[in-house]
Amino acid sequence: MLAKVKSATILGIDAYPVEVEVHLEKAQPSTTIVGLPDAAVKESKERVHAAIKNTGFYVAQRRAVVNLAPANLKKEGPAFDLPMALAILAASEQLKPDALADYMVVGELALDGGIRPVAGCLPIALMARETGNTRLIVPRENANEAAVVEGVEVFPVDSLTQAVAFLTGRQMLLPHAFDVQALFASTNEYDVDFSEVKGQEHAKRGLVLAAAGGHNAIMLGPPGSGKTMLARRIPSILPKQTVDEALQTTKIYSVAGLLRSNQPLMTVRPFRSPHHTTSYAGMVGGGTTPRPGEISLAHNGVLFLDELPEFDRRTLESLRQPIEDGVITVSRVQGTVTYPCSIMLIAAMNPCPCGYYTDPRRQCNCSPHQIHRYLSKISGPLLDRIDIHINVPAVAFRDLQDTRSGATSAQIREQVERAREIQRNRFKRGKVTTNAQMSTRQVKQHCALDKACSALVSQAMEAMNLSARAYTRILKVARTAADLDASDVIRPQHITEAVQYRSLDSALPNA
Repeated sequence: MLAKVKSATILGIDAYPVEVEVHLEKAQPSTTIVGLPDAAVKESKERVHAAIKNTGFYVAQRRAVVNLAPANLKKEGPAFDLPMALAILAASEQLKPDALADYMVVGELALDGGIRPVAGCLPIALMARETGNTRLIVPRENANEAAVVEGVEVFPVDSLTQAVAFLTGRQMLLPHAFDVQALFASTNEYDVDFSEVKGQEHAKRGLVLAAAGGHNAIMLGPPGSGKTMLARRIPSILPKQTVDEALQTTKIYSVAGLLRSNQPLMTVRPFRSPHHTTSYAGMVGGGTTPRPGEISLAHNGVLFLDELPEFDRRTLESLRQPIEDGVITVSRVQGTVTYPCSIMLIAAMNPCPCGYYTDPRRQCNCSPHQIHRYLSKISGPLLDRIDIHINVPAVAFRDLQDTRSGATSAQIREQVERAREIQRNRFKRGKVTTNAQMSTRQVKQHCALDKACSALVSQAMEAMNLSARAYTRILKVARTAADLDASDVIRPQHITEAVQYRSLDSALPNA
């Protein structure tokens, strides 16, 4: 007899429909799984048989062929355990096949028939809504994650016995409800605040510019000057995530298996800070079965690279294309997947190997050659993709003793959101959303300079020996400074401020 159950598989961060077909025939008892399964799927027959027996059902002493269609799509992971078990029960007439027709099913089985959570339930729910399969049976621990998708009925189950009882009508299950707006209201806050940072007004202003225009930034200063402290507070001044952005970010964490049952939606912007020993694959994604890397896990948020020169050069150079394009493609023998990576890159580094070259209170023991060699670890092409260079000096004692509080993250975020609104109106007819993403044509259109501003830029170009790309970066940052002032035109003070944040151009080599 033949039975069919609808399920799904994950490729990249998207889900694709899969039909689990089971055919039983009179022959020597065996189970064969076809349809391009990986090792975890092939092993599922042992889990499925044990779960069926341990829950009081029986495994028909027949030859079983399990087909996962379409056959040209690779199937990975244990999510097919539950649909296989239900299809086998239907094929052996322990469950009516018609009962399965209206449901899409995913879940991993324990040997006792319990159901364990699986990765990727959010993209599966999104795909189910798009394809019209709006009724899902999922593990209970995945219920919140799947239920954040409107228009889908999610039925959580704890065991194979409960799933069969529900499908046969012996037990009623209500669709699981989840209030997304309430989650946003309760968790859309940060544990850190910009008001906690003492002094460093120049650095704070640079990061406000970066947040307002979506610019990448690098901080240069001695150890203990507060670079990491500043970086960790950047997400708190970025505009709050929309529901669509939260879904995009959550999809990545879902397929990576990093979502917790009490965190079904990423309501705050991610902040990723990988160690400098992170491998190439760990940064950009990859592995035998491609998984998202740190740059994709920071999508719609901040990727912070502390001690930038200590990272492997190949790893750093791999970031150049994703920073520009907002996506990264990982190619392996098993296939090619594309992950989104629209990020703000924030980097931090010391000015020399010992760290005290710019610290007036500590003596630097590095030679000029050592300093140049240290700074040369950052290539010119990578630096050219960083709009804002921020000098972060050691904090003065009087600033540490100052009991006055600076602007809070909420207050700064209001400024940033006003500037972002100006940019959304400016670019509403295209795909660009921030000043940092402007093309050369858009820079010419929106960053026109008067004679005074042109003279300032000309002087800076000659004095600092800036590249053509640096010139474009200056105009973009100046445009953001003007937006923060709600100015329609770029004024001399905006150019001057933008030039101040190109301090590393003369210190680092151009290649």
